[in-house]
Amino acid sequence: MAVVLTYAGSKPVVKIGRIAGQFAKPRSNPTEIVNGTELPSYRGDMVNRDAPTLADRQANPLNMLEGGFASLKNIHRWNKDFVLNSSAGQKYEVIADHIDEALHFMEAIGFDLDEVQQLKEVNFYTSHEALLLDYEEPLTRKDSLTQKWYGCSAHMLWIGDRTRQPDGAHIEYMRGIHNPIGLKIGPNYSPDEIKRILDTLNPANDKGKILLITRFGADKIEIHLPKLIRMIKQCGANVVWICDPMHGNTYSASNKLKTRSFDHIFREISDFFRIHYTESTLPGGIHIELTGLDVTECIGGIQGIDENLLTRNYASNCDPRLNASQSIELAFRLAE
Repeated sequence: MAVVLTYAGSKPVVKIGRIAGQFAKPRSNPTEIVNGTELPSYRGDMVNRDAPTLADRQANPLNMLEGGFASLKNIHRWNKDFVLNSSAGQKYEVIADHIDEALHFMEAIGFDLDEVQQLKEVNFYTSHEALLLDYEEPLTRKDSLTQKWYGCSAHMLWIGDRTRQPDGAHIEYMRGIHNPIGLKIGPNYSPDEIKRILDTLNPANDKGKILLITRFGADKIEIHLPKLIRMIKQCGANVVWICDPMHGNTYSASNKLKTRSFDHIFREISDFFRIHYTESTLPGGIHIELTGLDVTECIGGIQGIDENLLTRNYASNCDPRLNASQSIELAFRLAE
């Protein structure tokens, strides 16, 4: 995705992985009814297990030691044969050929590509929601040179839409670290609350410190985003604007599986860019939940996945993700 967007937009793309983001999830309700039995809600594998038994649903702090390691095996599994054999993958290969032609041109006019480190290295950063403070606090360290505190569980941490209470423990923890901090904002935000949080997290109003990650949904972004932009401009806060087109577009299919529509995801991103251009502000990025696996969790896209196909390979215990083909297709449509 980053290669396509960099080539099409002629802009560098900072790649921040939402690594292990579904291992710990907030829930609206503490319990749920499963087969007539009330059980604690499943909160992600770092907290409890998905199996509908009382023993599995009990919180186990030892799970926090396993969560991060469980995801390492997937790091090198992004390039899948099914992507290369799909029309999305073939279109990606065309772009790759154009990039290769550009590199050959650079060589022809005298550039030694072996000496250009940017062509050999990829800067890849990690991030996740700082939901479990019992996990974050032991991984907090003071830099011996600057004497500043950093959360070392990831490069960037964010506060979720459900845990951003101005007087809450999550804000208190985040205000003490010097990492870049994301703030999820949904339709029910309070302008005064957001201003107060920004003052707390970034009292010096440093640029690049705060990322506002909006998650309004395709049908509500037109209502809420312009007002939020104008409020932020009025108070003079320095923020990076990020669009999360996933969480505001989740719904239950007819078979009760949670899903998202590719078209809704793309529409929210498109409106995000259009609104920012109208308001003369800079759209800074997108926040996507995806996997390199050939899952069928989100409907739509050129693969023609509909609600009837969701059960073919629905693997997520938490939120539905774009598969590799849908992710690449999204990048191409954004580039166009």
